[in-house]
Amino acid sequence: MTMHAHYMGLGGPALRVAIGLTAGLCFLSFGYGQGDIGGLIVLRDFRTRFLGWGNEQIVMDHRIGVLDGSTIASWNLGCLAGAVFTIFLGDRLGRRGSIITGLVIEIIGKLIQGTTFSLGQYIAGRVIAGVGNGFLASTIPAWQAECLKTHRRGTLLLVSFGSCITLGVAIAYWVVYAFAFTQPSSIAWRFPILFSLFFVLPALLIVIWMPESPRWLLLQAREKEAIRVLSALNELPEDHEDIRREILQIKYAVKHMASTSATGAFSNGEYRYLHRVLLAVLLQIMQQFTGVNLFIQYLGIMFWQQLHYRPFISMALAGACSTVFFIASLLAVILIDRYWGRRTLTIFGASGMLGCMIILTITAYIGDQGNDRGFLAMTAFLFLYVCFFSVGWQGMSWMWSVELIPLSIRGPANALSTAANWLANFVVVISGPELLLYSKWRTYIMYAVFNAAIIPTIYFFYPETGGRSLEEVDLVFKQANDRGQPWFTVVKAAREEPKWFDRNGDPTDSFGGSSEKGDLDFDKVQSSSNEISPDSNYRATRQSTSREARDVDGEHSAPAPSVRRTHSSERSARSRSRG
Repeated sequence: MTMHAHYMGLGGPALRVAIGLTAGLCFLSFGYGQGDIGGLIVLRDFRTRFLGWGNEQIVMDHRIGVLDGSTIASWNLGCLAGAVFTIFLGDRLGRRGSIITGLVIEIIGKLIQGTTFSLGQYIAGRVIAGVGNGFLASTIPAWQAECLKTHRRGTLLLVSFGSCITLGVAIAYWVVYAFAFTQPSSIAWRFPILFSLFFVLPALLIVIWMPESPRWLLLQAREKEAIRVLSALNELPEDHEDIRREILQIKYAVKHMASTSATGAFSNGEYRYLHRVLLAVLLQIMQQFTGVNLFIQYLGIMFWQQLHYRPFISMALAGACSTVFFIASLLAVILIDRYWGRRTLTIFGASGMLGCMIILTITAYIGDQGNDRGFLAMTAFLFLYVCFFSVGWQGMSWMWSVELIPLSIRGPANALSTAANWLANFVVVISGPELLLYSKWRTYIMYAVFNAAIIPTIYFFYPETGGRSLEEVDLVFKQANDRGQPWFTVVKAAREEPKWFDRNGDPTDSFGGSSEKGDLDFDKVQSSSNEISPDSNYRATRQSTSREARDVDGEHSAPAPSVRRTHSSERSARSRSRG
């Protein structure tokens, strides 16, 4: 019996926690990079040195708005560039290699920013750090999703993409606020910039010892390494039946989908490649067009310039608002796999943001007429808005887009959807000061319309992927393709197709068999295809192809579905006896 490998002496749940910790540190840095500039731009010493306006009583004009927008958006532009680089380099470097590359680049960018003496150097550092973050944001969702178990994937991914990003934003605003009291010393802004190294340096040290994605390894025909990684992740011997079964599932996806040509990978076949890529891209664009980064990256400026609070009070309110932002994200972690799922949470979040935008329009108009009560009401609904976004959308677009994209193109396609997110992010951020300066309350009408459009888009076009393996999602889209009009039938296909795994991650009666017939005998499939549903034909083909792949390799075939469930039942019984 071959015992499982260890990484840093870890295996099983402990190893998955270490992977989650690495992802969490990277996304803490992500959130920190979004939040620090929102506080720094309110500091008198920072404004005087780099932006040329240090008077607390000054009112923003067109020149200041363009300068602020360009400075803040430079990071987003770098993130866009990093995501584009990942499209072409990601599969060559691998998931882990891309993460290491991104962390090194981000460290260089942060050091340039923290040691700057000019606006040009500061912006260059922001762009470089953004490139590194673009690599990370494009790669970590796929890496972590491909290393997690199906029944816990949503919860654990939302901790990284949701709670860690929002916690990073909150930490950034409070660190800037704390060091604001050291003005006029340059430490007031240098230390907050360099503080994010406390996240990226440990992440770099840990990820070097972490495993590569087993799915990426199989894409590279490195099966022995993939088996070793799956053995460690599941804390089972390499020759264990469960490891062989999971390898079979992934090998089938690789064998079947890797035959797709470079151009065919983004065209619609029976597995709806282009359809799925477009859903992922649109999802990331919709996340930004909720208007979130109009608020998150301009919180300090909004409280100061639009709502007329003094600078120090504005920074404190920004810190409080970002803290609420983080706390609300924890609610999504609780709800995602236990109760609501992807579709319900995103529709709930968009509906809440729509209501907030409508009220913000009214209160902003009242405030502009000289009634300060309008600004007080705006403050309350800004807090409420970030709650709805955090619950419904903060981590959802990153997680859901990975789940929608098929394995063979997951690297470049996820980078493409991430690039779409950063492009939309850049548009929102660069236009933010001008919109707030000239459109004022009308700005909120525009984002109210965007949120209203999101609700039916999610309802009619996005299938629920919660509780399904990444390979199982392929079947859902194939079912929709077989039914005709897949753009409109994929939601129904996802609703009706039985799940392969239960809430505990154990195989169900539908695993490996027909959703209509139960267990599927391999010999019967070969001799009597007329009695099997289209769904069964697909699964029979999957099972047959997987067996052939193993026979060619000189290995044993997978056990029958009934045997697989016996192993599952034995594990459950052992678990109950231990309890």
